[in-house]
Amino acid sequence: MEVTLLGTGGPMGLPRPDCSCAVCAVALGADARAATSLLVDGVLLLDLTPGAAFAAARAGHSLGGVRQVLLSHPHDGPAVEVPAGLPQPGRVPDGRELTLLTGHRVRALSMDAPGTGYAVTGPDGQRLLYLPPGAAPAGLDETTETYDMVVGDVVGRPDALARLRLVGAVGPATDVIAVHLDHDVPQGRELRRRLAAAGARTVPDGRTLTVGVYEDVPDVPRRTLVLGGARSGKSVEAERRLEAFPDVLYVATGGARNGDGEWAARVHAHRERRPGSWRTAETCDLVPLLKEDGPALLIDCLSLWLTDAMDSANAWDDAEWAGGGERVLRARVEELTAAVRESRRTVVAVSNEVGSGIVPATPSGRRYRDELGRLNTAFATECEHVLLVVAGQAVTLKG
Repeated sequence: MEVTLLGTGGPMGLPRPDCSCAVCAVALGADARAATSLLVDGVLLLDLTPGAAFAAARAGHSLGGVRQVLLSHPHDGPAVEVPAGLPQPGRVPDGRELTLLTGHRVRALSMDAPGTGYAVTGPDGQRLLYLPPGAAPAGLDETTETYDMVVGDVVGRPDALARLRLVGAVGPATDVIAVHLDHDVPQGRELRRRLAAAGARTVPDGRTLTVGVYEDVPDVPRRTLVLGGARSGKSVEAERRLEAFPDVLYVATGGARNGDGEWAARVHAHRERRPGSWRTAETCDLVPLLKEDGPALLIDCLSLWLTDAMDSANAWDDAEWAGGGERVLRARVEELTAAVRESRRTVVAVSNEVGSGIVPATPSGRRYRDELGRLNTAFATECEHVLLVVAGQAVTLKG
C-alpha cells in the first residue's frame, strides 16, 4: 500500500495567509506545507483540500482513479471545490466499516475531539491509521492490532501517540508520520529534533511512502540530561520529550516545603502542565527507582537532589567537609551515576547549569556550584543525549 502526502500542513496551510509570525515568515521551500491530504494507492483520498489535484499532479499522480473521498474533520480553511469526476466527499459513521472494490477496507474510529479517524487496511494486509488534527482516538483497548504506519497530529496531540503505544497500536516498527503541521513549532531542524524525541518523523509535501517498509527513524534516546538556567524552559523541554509515551513517573526531588506558598505555586504549575496520566513520586532516593524496571522516569531535578545529598553529608560545614563529608558526597554521586549507567528504563533528568553566572560569595555556595558542575558532568557521561536550554531554545550538546 502506497500513501502520497499531498499536503502535511495544518488546515490553513503553512505559512498561514496573512500571518506575520516568525515561523510563517520562514516557512518557505520544503518547509511550506499545504493542508494535510492523503492519497492511498490512487483510489482513496483522505481529506479533500484546495489544490489537491495540482498537488497530485506535481507528485506524479492523478486523482482520476479515486473511488472514495473521505473527510476527517470540519473544514475551516479556504473554500474547496470538488474537481470534476471526483466522488462527493463524505464521512463514515464512527465504528462503521467501508469496503472498496479495490480491496481496501476503511474503518471509522471515534475521536475525543470533533473529527473521525480512519483505519485503512490495504489488499496486501498492511495497516494505516490516519488521525484528524487536534484529536486522539477514544475508547482504545488492548485488542487493537499494531499499525504499520500512523499519520497524525504528533505535535498538537502527542498524548494520542501515548495512548496508541499503551495499547500496542504503535510498536517499535511502526512508522509514525507527523502531519497537520502548523506554526506552533519552527520548521526544519527544531521540528525534526522534537519529532525524533517522540519516535516520529515528517516528510515534505508530495512524498510517496510505502506502508510497512522500514524507515531509519532515529531511536528515542534512553537517557537524556536537560540543562539550563533559571526559567530557561528546561523543565518544559524535559516534559515535552516524554509527552508521547505512556506511564511516565515524574520524580520530584524538591519535596513539599510545607508553609512555603511560593514553592507550592511552582509545584502546582508543574502539575497542571503535565499529562493527567503521569504519576508523581516526591523523593530523592533515585537509585532504587533507576535499578528497578518500570515506565519512563522524569527526574526534576538533580540540583535539588544534590542539595539533599549535601544536607545528609553536612557538606556545608567546612570542618565536616574536610573530615569526611566530601568522601560521603562523592560516594553518593558515584552510586547515582552507576545506577544511571545500568538502568534499563527511559530516563530524562533536569539540572541547573550554574557555572556561567556570578561566583558565589560564600565557601558553601562555591562548594555547591562546583559539586553541581561535577554531578552534571558525571551524569552527562552516562547519557546518550544532552541538551542545553537557553531562552526556551534547546541546543544539542550530545547525541
